Amino acid sequence: MSSLIEIQNQIALLQKQAEEIRAAELAATVADILGKMDAFGITLEDLERAKGRGRKPAAAAGKSGNPAPVKYRGPNGETWSGRGLMPRWLSALVAQGQSRESFAV
Repeated sequence: MSSLIEIQNQIALLQKQAEEIRAAELAATVADILGKMDAFGITLEDLERAKGRGRKPAAAAGKSGNPAPVKYRGPNGETWSGRGLMPRWLSALVAQGQSRESFAV
């Protein structure tokens, strides 16, 4: 039966070996990737474009290029697309007894 200290020493030795193996494999993998990049003429810019494929840039992720059309217009020129919460100007007018449809465009 091994003591705790012996097991901890074995763990430390195995971790050191694992780090050495990882470093060697990493170097070989990087060399392989660089060779393939040279063979196919791949640049870092190509990799960045491919990495972002299927995703929108962070700045444009929240909004589309086409805003929703205006469906309601208030007496002072306020507008609302009908999406999201009803704006305060329209809520106040509806609370006064006017219908939402009377402000439809």
